Parts: sequence; structure tokens; C-alpha cells
Amino acid sequence: MAVPKRKVTRSRRGMRRGHDALVSVQSNECSNCGELKLPHHVCGACGHYDGREVVAAQESL
Repeated sequence: MAVPKRKVTRSRRGMRRGHDALVSVQSNECSNCGELKLPHHVCGACGHYDGREVVAAQESL
């Protein structure tokens, strides 16, 4: 059975996990309606992307 010979120190463990931190979600304002949206994604509120309407806006009932 594989067992470590030495204890892994907090420093070494932390260096291994250095890239595992959570990052906050970036958001941009839609140029058409002003809603927050993910960059390089179609706006969910109005259906615009890059200054033009890509998806027809869905009307709520």
C-alpha cells in the first residue's frame, strides 16, 4: 500500500493548491438594455450581441 514517507507541510500543500481558488464572475453591461451579462454571450434580457439582435426577445406571460 502506498504511504507517504514524510508529512506534507502546510506550505507545500498550499503551493500545490495555489490555482484552486474561486474567482468572481465577470459581468459586462449590455449596450442595448443595460442589464448585466457575461462577456461574449448573448444578453438574456433583450437578445442582443455585438450591437445587433441575434435572438428574438422572449416575452414573459
